[in-house]
Amino acid sequence: MIENLNLISEGKAKSLYETSETSELLMVYRDDTSAFDGKKKEALKGKGEINNKFNAFIMEYLANNGVETHFLKLIQENKSLVRKLDMLPVECVVRNIATGSLCRRLGVEEGIKFEDPLFEFFLKDDDLGDPLINDNHITAFGWGTEQEISKMKEITFKINHLLCELFKKVGLILVDYKVEYGRSNGSLMLGDEFTPDGCRIWDAETGESLDKDRFRKDLGDVVESYQIVAHKLGISL
Repeated sequence: MIENLNLISEGKAKSLYETSETSELLMVYRDDTSAFDGKKKEALKGKGEINNKFNAFIMEYLANNGVETHFLKLIQENKSLVRKLDMLPVECVVRNIATGSLCRRLGVEEGIKFEDPLFEFFLKDDDLGDPLINDNHITAFGWGTEQEISKMKEITFKINHLLCELFKKVGLILVDYKVEYGRSNGSLMLGDEFTPDGCRIWDAETGESLDKDRFRKDLGDVVESYQIVAHKLGISL
């Protein structure tokens, strides 16, 4: 059993701890849930365990299909071992269907399906509301290099192709999602997490939201919806 040592950082729903290995960290998923840059908060029993197992499944699936990630292994119900990364302070967002903040920002109709996925960069800063940024911002402020920008786009589009196909097979639509990257020994790899907290997933038949929009919009059954997605994907909870 790996013991968590010093707390390194604490996000809205996860905590990172040192381990006895300097190159590895313990990622602990909590039941905490938040929306609107932390303005709405609640603890939802069982969510941490589901997200931990969901993320492990997705990360292992991506790794088996050529995407290098920081995930190493599941430790306990709500804990995973990951590589220590130097994270880039940007979020990569891919949208396959127009919804959420994109529609509010541009005044476009919700539900527009893009022929090609739409890619956006955001600065990871809750106090500023995670503002939209472009390639030039990233290089000008030293948040990443041109090579890293190209790599992030390449990997993120590959993830989109892999996961859209995976979800489609089980009657789900991957509407949009965000991913983050970090450096390890000069190599860029997928970090953070991939869970229903950071993506939108719709039922292909009914169009029902099965993600954190249920919390944002007070639809209820948040954890139960996460369980439905996990069950469809064959994730053992």
